[in-house]
Amino acid sequence: MERRASLFGALGAVAVAFAVITFFLHFLTAAELFSGWDFVFAVGNAVVGLGCVLVSLLANLEATRARYRTEGARRARRYGTNAVLQTAIGIAILVLLAFLSTRYHTRLDWTEAAVHSLSGQSVKILRGLEAEGKTVQVTAIFQTAVALEAREFLERYRTAVPAAFESEFVDPNQQPGRLVELGVDPATVGEGLFHVVIGNESVDVDTLSEEALTNALVSLTRLEQKKVYFLDGHNERPIQDEGADEVDGFAQAAAALRNENYQVETLLLAAMGAVPEDADVVIAAGPTRPYHDDEHAALDAYLNGGGSLLVMLDPRAQTDLYDDLARWGADVGDDVIVDRAQGLAGRPTTPLAAEYADHPITRDLGDTTLFHTARSVQPSAESTLSPLVKTSPYSWAERDMDRLLETSEAEPDPVEDIVGGVIVMVAGELAGETPGRLAVFGDSDFVTNQLIREFRNRDLFVNTVNWLLGDVEAIAIRPPLPRASRLRISQGQFETIRVLGLFVAPEVVALLGVSVWWNRRRSQGR
Repeated sequence: MERRASLFGALGAVAVAFAVITFFLHFLTAAELFSGWDFVFAVGNAVVGLGCVLVSLLANLEATRARYRTEGARRARRYGTNAVLQTAIGIAILVLLAFLSTRYHTRLDWTEAAVHSLSGQSVKILRGLEAEGKTVQVTAIFQTAVALEAREFLERYRTAVPAAFESEFVDPNQQPGRLVELGVDPATVGEGLFHVVIGNESVDVDTLSEEALTNALVSLTRLEQKKVYFLDGHNERPIQDEGADEVDGFAQAAAALRNENYQVETLLLAAMGAVPEDADVVIAAGPTRPYHDDEHAALDAYLNGGGSLLVMLDPRAQTDLYDDLARWGADVGDDVIVDRAQGLAGRPTTPLAAEYADHPITRDLGDTTLFHTARSVQPSAESTLSPLVKTSPYSWAERDMDRLLETSEAEPDPVEDIVGGVIVMVAGELAGETPGRLAVFGDSDFVTNQLIREFRNRDLFVNTVNWLLGDVEAIAIRPPLPRASRLRISQGQFETIRVLGLFVAPEVVALLGVSVWWNRRRSQGR
């Protein structure tokens, strides 16, 4: 037994060391101190390890006393003391760094679309609340076993603007009385729920995503609901009913505006005779049929009375808004923008645009926007409108439309065509006693269900409506969509992987190392 005392001592030391490490990590990360597989693992290691160490000491007590009195032992104690002190100092430094990490947070997000960082819109809302002295209170109602992802998600908001964000976690099974206090129906919790409160207003969010939570913040901070009308009756892009959810529909565009807490409705202007007084913005989304004279007069009176109008016209659209637009200061070209160098996936009539003017709508876009079969739009000579978006310097506006459509061939003509940096959007305030606001795009495809979530298309569209409404403070870069697939596992699977990878596997390697050391020592002893 005495010969095996050192083996028991080494095994016990490994077990005790892993017990200490496991318990320390459990203490730092666990919501409940005396629970979880890692706590059981730590206690088990401590009991087994201390037992092995005790057996080793009792079996080798006399030999240990004799060895303790030798000169070599004194030297070993001296060196050992230095090693222990150095180890203690190293551990103290690590503990200090861990403590500082809980006080000072730095996040690095290297994903292409920055999907693990808060968007500019989220940060802007939180900073606005901080400036007003308000605080968002979010109660996350999740079962403890599945709350880890929600904790990490809310931590992004808390670290972004700590003074304006508070969070609390409630387990619906263990704290049903808290749900009663919050006024939350347990039947609505499902897999999890965020109860969001700002002042006296509250809303429940049942989706764990930045887009959903930030939309809730928008609805609570922007209580005044402005109204946006989409014109109907001229084959415009549908926002509801038949065709709205098709690839060419505008259902997602309307939803994007509703997420901004705007009311969105259709407007049959021919039946009304005039633009309703509650209209804050009117949108003509890709009309392809002429307007009635009364409708022309109604739109003109609306703009002259300080209204806001957004017009999106595709190439060769059979509408008669061109004279109206020219009178308001926007010249729409009878052409198609071609870009062989920066067209999407080699499609020259699907150009990318990344040249933006210094304007509230486009100032923070940064990334490209994608258009499909677009036409040029230019401010007239005496116009108060400004060009905001241009395609690349390699593009041109092809005016030989017949040749392009019949043979799919096109070559830039410096005399007939607009060559290099074609303007695809203009916007500005009209002259007059009560100046209206006008924005004109040479394309409506970029806002369809198929393309609105590509690149910065959604931000460009919604920012334009924000500006037309006068909500400049609402202009922002909205939460991006993830572009990478994610591995989804249950909380139980995660805990198993965590314990095996963080504790069991390293300890097995350490025990194998002790076994190898012991076998070599026995071989040398023989």
